[in-house]
Amino acid sequence: MPDDFTFEVSFFERLDKRDPNDQRVMELLAQLYTKVGKNEEGLRVDERLSKLCPENATIHYNLACSQALVGEHASAIDTLNKAISLGYTDFEWMLKDEDLVSLQNNTEFQDLIEQLRKKLGAN
Repeated sequence: MPDDFTFEVSFFERLDKRDPNDQRVMELLAQLYTKVGKNEEGLRVDERLSKLCPENATIHYNLACSQALVGEHASAIDTLNKAISLGYTDFEWMLKDEDLVSLQNNTEFQDLIEQLRKKLGAN
């Protein structure tokens, strides 16, 4: 782990232990885990968040990113569909999000993007 994030990760881990239902702390901790390459840990936090906030489109999008990063591609596609059904619409970001690179050549991912484009009337 890069030295410049050791303190931050440790700090947010302690906050998370103190209040395991603090949404903002979990969001920041998940982001930090991803930033330092602790993708499995980030996935676990994103899974907790999705249970805490089952109707939050962005949280489901982030969960899909974590799933893609650990190679759970089928789950990532399912979760992206869930995020879209909850209102996530930024397909342009999905196409350039580095967390989703492993899905770029996936036919289901490409179909999902195309369906979202049509739904939004985008070219």
